[in-house]
Amino acid sequence: MSGKEILVDTNIVLYLLNGSDTLETILQGKTIHLSFITELELVGFRNITDKEEQQIADLLIECTIVSLNNRIKEKYIEIRRKYHLKLADAIIAATSLVLDIPLISADKQFKTVKELNLITYQHNTGIN
Repeated sequence: MSGKEILVDTNIVLYLLNGSDTLETILQGKTIHLSFITELELVGFRNITDKEEQQIADLLIECTIVSLNNRIKEKYIEIRRKYHLKLADAIIAATSLVLDIPLISADKQFKTVKELNLITYQHNTGIN
């Protein structure tokens, strides 16, 4: 995997927070971008503990959070109409495409988006 920038899906952040050494190695030295949707999903978990909230806050400080803008909105509409992804997934895919950086995710639904530079992660086996 080359390149210094990567967009990380919510499920990858959760695996990372749960101690995935494989993901830590993969993401080492990269500029990690998160969609604002991922940020909201992470901080909005129900029944989150104080420790988990602090872990998430510490991780978010290390990442670049990408806000919604007109280019992402336009790409979102295109992706949502063409591939029928859920709202959050379509925004994340649009963000990756607008930034022109790879997306790493364990969500196989992203494979339907042909334009996406997708790195598929399987929790038990690593990169696929």
